[in-house]
Parts: sequence; C-alpha cells; structure tokens
Amino acid sequence: MKEISIYIRKDDLAQVTEILRKHNVGGISFYEIDGAGRTRRDAVPEMVRSYMTGRTITPEYIKRTKIETVVTDSAMNQIVDDILNALRPHAQEAHGMIFIKDVSDAYEIGTRERGEAVLSRK
Repeated sequence: MKEISIYIRKDDLAQVTEILRKHNVGGISFYEIDGAGRTRRDAVPEMVRSYMTGRTITPEYIKRTKIETVVTDSAMNQIVDDILNALRPHAQEAHGMIFIKDVSDAYEIGTRERGEAVLSRK
C-alpha cells in the first residue's frame, strides 16, 4: 500500500478528487495549508491594519491544499499519472508536489478488517 500526499492549488481540488473517485479510492483527507517551495510567489499590495501602504511585498508562504490518501500498490502509478496529466496545462511553472510513502498495513476501526480490503469504497 502507498500513502499519497498531494500539494495543489485550491482550484485543482475538484479535479484531483474526481480522479481519486474514478479509481475507487475509499477515503481522502484534505486541508488548506501555507507553505514555501519552488513555486513562484507574486508580489501583492502591502497592508498594515487593513490599510494599503502603496508598496508591494512578496509573501514568504502561499496557500495550497494538501490531499492525503492511501491506495493499493497496483493503483498508485495510474493515479499519479492521471493527476500529472490532468494538471498539465500549468506545466510551465511548478505549482504543486506529489509524495509517495510505503504503508505496511491498514486497519478499519470497528469491523477490524485489515489490509488492502479497507482501501476501496463499498
């Protein structure tokens, strides 16, 4: 099993969740984060106590959405390929990341089922 952590722009959330549903992914978590990385950050008007100063600043952090899910080993490559292909129109700039981690086991609380059986929707 693999845990996939996906860092995307908020606007791409619906597209990525649709891809995960298409692959029958059983569960996802997502939340808004602030982060810094290789993504270009544009200058924005500086505000102090809700007043514009007339200057611009480049923010150190930008908003992104982080999606986490666990999938079968066999589904992982196709899911990643589908996400990369769907978000390709923005290919001229870095605007997100995907990280893959190994997961040794999974348990469903209540039913006590375990393994890959708990990863897909019923």
